[in-house]
Amino acid sequence: MIKQLSAAVVALFLCSGMAQAAGDCAAQATEKKLAGAAKTSFMKKCEADAVAASPAAPACEKQAGEKKLAGAAKNSFMKKCVADGGPAAAPAKSAAAEACDKQAAEKKLAGAAKNSFIKKCVADAKG
Repeated sequence: MIKQLSAAVVALFLCSGMAQAAGDCAAQATEKKLAGAAKTSFMKKCEADAVAASPAAPACEKQAGEKKLAGAAKNSFMKKCVADGGPAAAPAKSAAAEACDKQAAEKKLAGAAKNSFIKKCVADAKG
């Protein structure tokens, strides 16, 4: 419980840092009087730099490499991973979720079908 609480606090600080970074980027763009495509380009680079500067970035980078992500998929993964606080901040799966995940793998489910199955399976296990 304490581990999950501390992970939530870390994630909160990282998310507030990301929000502040986005605000700082917007303030910098306004200060530079950027508009249109120049502003869009600046914001994209500024936010990417903020993600790369995060303390969770190295762990997220390693995880993206393990998943063999590249291009837009890697960028999206990195942004979400850093915003979530990195792999260390991810809450541990419950025993029911792990059992349901194993059942989904045995049934060779993927994507939305897997997510739906796991969600229903966990809800059935709780209720």
